[in-house]
Amino acid sequence: MTTLGKTAGALFWMFRYLERSENLARLTEAGLRMSLTRGDTAVQEWRSVLTTVGLAQAYEETGLAYEPAQVVNFLLRGRNQGGSVLSMIEKARDNARLARTAITREVWEATNECFITTRDTMARPLREADMPQALGMIRQHSALVRGALHGTMLRNDIYNFARLGTFVERADNTARIMDVKYYLLLPSLSHVGSTLDTNQWDMLLRSLSAQRSYRWLNPNETKAIDIARFLIFDGRFPRSILFCALKISENLKWLGFDYGEERPVHTQAVKLAKDLQSISVEQIFERGLHEFLQDFMASNAAIAWQIEKDYRFTE
Repeated sequence: MTTLGKTAGALFWMFRYLERSENLARLTEAGLRMSLTRGDTAVQEWRSVLTTVGLAQAYEETGLAYEPAQVVNFLLRGRNQGGSVLSMIEKARDNARLARTAITREVWEATNECFITTRDTMARPLREADMPQALGMIRQHSALVRGALHGTMLRNDIYNFARLGTFVERADNTARIMDVKYYLLLPSLSHVGSTLDTNQWDMLLRSLSAQRSYRWLNPNETKAIDIARFLIFDGRFPRSILFCALKISENLKWLGFDYGEERPVHTQAVKLAKDLQSISVEQIFERGLHEFLQDFMASNAAIAWQIEKDYRFTE
């Protein structure tokens, strides 16, 4: 047993914050693209982005207009709330410092560089022309930290706590984006199987870095039911809900080997993965996509809470 308590919690949250910052950058990029190409729906697009990340009320309180530069700067560098990209990367670096002796030099350096570069880029408000490059930089540095983790870390409990943080956050992000964006796009069962607004669906897929993968598998049509099946059930796509659930269960299994025992969260994670594998997308639509996603997010949050409890993050 090499790590418990505060170190385990630091690793778990370090990678949750990194994943969350990258997800927000990707969602912001999709919103920016949509607002610039379809000005008539720009306000609606930015509201959906802010709602997805839980910052709609905070933005309303600023009194700012729903203009690309103002919303993007709020999301990337805002200091009046803890949900900006810069704030989350700073929190990731702070957690990396707490777990400094448990991670390799390469992981620490990649995380520290990610923070320094982001801080310097966000030192002053971004101009609209600079936004795509800044968003790409955030995604690139997040990928460098993950690459350092994969390339230099032992596959021990340290690695598994880090991966749990990634997949718990990623699963929540996929479900949350689908719930806010997809559910609004598909308000009734009568639309299942229909070909809908391609631009809107492209934004959903871009928000999850899923556009190319989906088009590879479905080159001719953009159908609601096919998108749902892909984002929920395709075990080959690393941001699908099922992929994340299976990885959470797998990493918990390896922690069980590390510590010589399974803990209550193992049962929860296995059950959630099996439940997902026992239903079809048709059954989900019949019951209601919104209800399914809300239930999944609640189960995923319960697993995250149980991980912290079982491994005594706060002790």
